Amino acid sequence: MTFGLFVTQVLNGLQYGVLLFLLAAGLTLVFGIMNFVNLAHGSLYMVGAYVAAVAGTATGSFIGGLLIAVPATIALGIVLDRVALSGLYERDHLDQVLATFGLVLFFNEMVRIIWGPSPLYSEAPEWLSGQVTLFGFTYAAYRFAIIVVGLLVALFLYWLINRTRVGMLIRAGAQNAPMVAALGVNIRMLNALVFGLGAGLAGLAGVMAGPIFSVESGMGESILITTLVVIIVGGIGSIRGAFLGALIVGVIDTLGRVYLPIWMLQAMEPRFAQAAGPAIASMLVYLLMAVVLAFRPGGLFPAQRG
Repeated sequence: MTFGLFVTQVLNGLQYGVLLFLLAAGLTLVFGIMNFVNLAHGSLYMVGAYVAAVAGTATGSFIGGLLIAVPATIALGIVLDRVALSGLYERDHLDQVLATFGLVLFFNEMVRIIWGPSPLYSEAPEWLSGQVTLFGFTYAAYRFAIIVVGLLVALFLYWLINRTRVGMLIRAGAQNAPMVAALGVNIRMLNALVFGLGAGLAGLAGVMAGPIFSVESGMGESILITTLVVIIVGGIGSIRGAFLGALIVGVIDTLGRVYLPIWMLQAMEPRFAQAAGPAIASMLVYLLMAVVLAFRPGGLFPAQRG
């Protein structure tokens, strides 16, 4: 266990955390502002990955795939909002869960019908295929680019929510939507904008994840569960909470999966350690969530109201 390995795994955790943030930012906006439980958010991530993989192959350019996939998922999110989901905003959360779970099954089957059951693979751009040197340590250039993209998105969202008129309307609508509507603001259009923004961020996460993970049907479900953990840990409705919570969850999950089995091998019988180590490591983020809920039910960095 060298220091170089530790630094690499921390960076891997930050890279994973950034992907979680891209998903969590959109989901926490929809959940915290619109009070809507959207289990289909992971499907938008999956669709973004598929469209980027196919468009990238067709254009011969990763950037071309990105420029097609992100607007496509934004458009898909707005269409979903207007056609299938807007009538559920005033309904019970159970109705929202059932409806969006149905969309998960629909999208999983849709990508199988269109692109087949076999996984697709997306390639990182050639200019990001090498290594970068950070403080004397080498790290994959593409993974480092994901971290940079996540930081830029975080800065953009901070500016949008806190420094623009649209952000002011979003924050006001989250606190008192009837009053904002009475002032002449089109709440339906505002909700569609928020949903489209969240869909675009999920699509961007899918694009960035494509060269690291295989692109396959159902790929959105497992990461959606971890994204929900991020939102609970960070604080529902808080972009700052989504960002910091995602980094915390990403680093803890990555370091736990690498180091916990190693430590258990040193402390107990190898056969038991090899079986229990990965299983316990996969539980760490849920233990973190339980501790946060016990002591900070609103999350570590809850949204500021008022």
